[in-house]
Amino acid sequence: MKFTMVIPSYWSRESEIGWREGDTIHDHPTPLDEGGTLFRAIQSIKNLDNKNFQLVIISVASAKDIESKIEDKVANIIKSSNPGVDVFLFGPSHLKQVHQLLINEGKEEYNSMLQLKGYSNIRNLCIFIPHILGSDAAVLIDDDEVFEDPKFMSKAGEFIGKEINRKTINAIAGYYLQPNGDYHVKKPSRPWMNYWNQYESMNKAFDKIIGTEPRLKETPFVFGGNMIIHRNLFTVVPFDPNVPRGEDIDFLMNARMFGYSFYLDNQLSIKHLPPPKSHPVWKSLREDIYRFIYERAKIAQQKDVKGMTRVYPEEFDPYPGCFLKPDLETKIENSCKLLSEEYLAQGDKEASEETLRNILLARTDAMPKFDPFQNLCELQKQWQELMSFTAQKRICSQMEGIICEKV
Repeated sequence: MKFTMVIPSYWSRESEIGWREGDTIHDHPTPLDEGGTLFRAIQSIKNLDNKNFQLVIISVASAKDIESKIEDKVANIIKSSNPGVDVFLFGPSHLKQVHQLLINEGKEEYNSMLQLKGYSNIRNLCIFIPHILGSDAAVLIDDDEVFEDPKFMSKAGEFIGKEINRKTINAIAGYYLQPNGDYHVKKPSRPWMNYWNQYESMNKAFDKIIGTEPRLKETPFVFGGNMIIHRNLFTVVPFDPNVPRGEDIDFLMNARMFGYSFYLDNQLSIKHLPPPKSHPVWKSLREDIYRFIYERAKIAQQKDVKGMTRVYPEEFDPYPGCFLKPDLETKIENSCKLLSEEYLAQGDKEASEETLRNILLARTDAMPKFDPFQNLCELQKQWQELMSFTAQKRICSQMEGIICEKV
């Protein structure tokens, strides 16, 4: 079985410049003038016993005018590493060549699905590239992680694509170990969190799925930086670009709607060492609000479609199911009011007002202006057509030449 590991690496302007209006917002991008975590992640591959896979690094810039600088920076990091596997770079220059190839073939409409902006689009590249490379499975890892378990890749390949209890395993989720070696999310308890209740719900879900036997079980959540996806799934179901964040769990929902289940392997862990997030709490909360309202609408607007399976919020309890139910607006209102008061007590009037604005946005702008379920059906059809078209030997060979260009 052929594996391709893909690691996206997010970069921003130099630290003294910071974020500019129009730049893409990522959780914790590395400033151009800093070293970041990518080299550490690549070097940790040396810890693995099984190195029978290809590695692709995706270079992601927060702004178009710094794309070439960042691609050069990532190329130099790759050149300085020696992980014991073949490493390829995929950046804006490579995507431009892929787009031009599709234009030349009269398939320009597919270019919209292959983009380097937005978490879901990046994840779609994380599965498109293994498809072009002829891989049986894609291993999705993030650059703020390190491999500590020498058996990680052996475990990753142990069940994927196999039949267990008459069910084919097409998607496996591993999990994150925090810096202290624990899998629980530890966040300071603040009054507004009592209403939002995200971290407590996550930890309940983790204890239920990660902390119990058997080793492999169906899961309602998944970690984007520790996923193994078989080509049976990634050539059929895409990530949904309309989700601002949480694209990993949204993909799990999409997969379920098309009849594929994710299984969590409670022995497949990776150490997660993220740098501090660079944007305020009210903004992260806003993105979660948009995400959960969109996903709830996608579930609520399901219709009977041949070959698809209806899913229900309760199937995703305790997390993310608790955010997919009718009381979501109440959670939003109570949480934002308390967080706003907290900001006011700190003397941050602007953040307080932005937090209250979340309540209004939840009732207006966050509500999808289209049918998310119908959109998923159309997106899935187009994705499957793209996979079929690019599987042709002539097209695939040309794209493989672009991806496997020497750094």
